[in-house]
Amino acid sequence: MAILRCNNCAYLREVTNEHVGKTVKCPVCEQASAIHDTVVFVKKLIDKYGVLLAKYRELEQASNPVTEMAPSDIRLPKDEEVDLHNTAVMTNSMQYKPIISWFERKNIQVEVNHNALDTQGFYDEVAVELGDNFPVLQDVLDRIRKAQRNNYASVVLNLSDYSQNQIKTITGFCKNLYEFSFVAKYFYNKNEKRVHLTLQSMSAIVGFFNGEWLEWYVFMKLLKHFYESKGLFSCLRSFNIQFANEDKYEVDVFFLINGRIPVFIECKSGEFRSFIDKYCKMRRRLDIAKENFLLLVLGVSDEQVLGLTKMYDITFVNEAGFIKHIAGLASQ
Repeated sequence: MAILRCNNCAYLREVTNEHVGKTVKCPVCEQASAIHDTVVFVKKLIDKYGVLLAKYRELEQASNPVTEMAPSDIRLPKDEEVDLHNTAVMTNSMQYKPIISWFERKNIQVEVNHNALDTQGFYDEVAVELGDNFPVLQDVLDRIRKAQRNNYASVVLNLSDYSQNQIKTITGFCKNLYEFSFVAKYFYNKNEKRVHLTLQSMSAIVGFFNGEWLEWYVFMKLLKHFYESKGLFSCLRSFNIQFANEDKYEVDVFFLINGRIPVFIECKSGEFRSFIDKYCKMRRRLDIAKENFLLLVLGVSDEQVLGLTKMYDITFVNEAGFIKHIAGLASQ
């Protein structure tokens, strides 16, 4: 459908596509009004919104000159129209521009992956469900990953040793995997307490279960935290940086809080020890404070987190404590 929009009285209605490009009288005020292609019209609105948002940020900073915040940092409006699990707002270049500028000041180029910021798919929902219930769902994840590594087409989960609440969590998760097409088939035999899953073989799904889910989990939990606290921030996920000597690295998650506090997060759902030296060197190369450069290791204990942080030149966190640590950085 096309759109009839009156510039005089703001009357708006849909019309058939055959009228695109024509000018007609507004049925309310009788002023001449153009009929627009819907997609073109919406794109122009988005462009205008971006320009106005930039001007607003500049005015906001000018009215509060003592702050050090970058004018393009984003504060998501906390209202019912913003669904963090179904939005492309984070792909707007104005949102991540302060991060680009932060790296450019260090003579580092950034290659943004917009797909890693678009939450209109279901990767983020599944990741949050998995992360929030990881102690119960860990075996499900391990069985899927093992089957994928061995090129098995299916997985059978025996739930006879689980409590009713745990069975409810596992079957609910597996059902969502099917609803969101992460698996091709799902069946639960209630009498035998067995779940049957037929796996998807697509590389994106395999990569998700193999560790990318943890990046989505960390990204979404931080996004929700700053959204609910009405914090000012910019963020990127799964992007590449290139140093002046052309050394290139992938960064899992990066937040810039209040335009001045960088938070670098590398996520590891499996072996991490062989990467410690690499990230210690990268921290020094980026000149980021130790407490702001995080290696998030899935499943390590709080005691291990403290011990490893004492031993090495980066900060270790786990999936249970990273929000608290980063919230403390933001309050400085």
